[in-house]
Amino acid sequence: MLGVLDRLITTEIDWSVIQYIGALAMDEISNYFIDRNSSGFAEGLNNKIKVLKRRCYGIFNVTRLLQRLHLDVSGCDILFERS
Repeated sequence: MLGVLDRLITTEIDWSVIQYIGALAMDEISNYFIDRNSSGFAEGLNNKIKVLKRRCYGIFNVTRLLQRLHLDVSGCDILFERS
């Protein structure tokens, strides 16, 4: 086990790759601080769709699947409308 850790510690890190990845991500990171732009909504919606696909395994009617998606996204607003 110690041999594996020694090799891990002594391996050289290619810093040019890390700098390249950092430069690519810097635009997205700086956009958040400049305009408060983020992809949080899209990521949340994708997560809801993935969870729905796992929960509704076996539903072959696309209309029913889209109805379930609509209920999951705006279900509380529809059920508890306040006048």
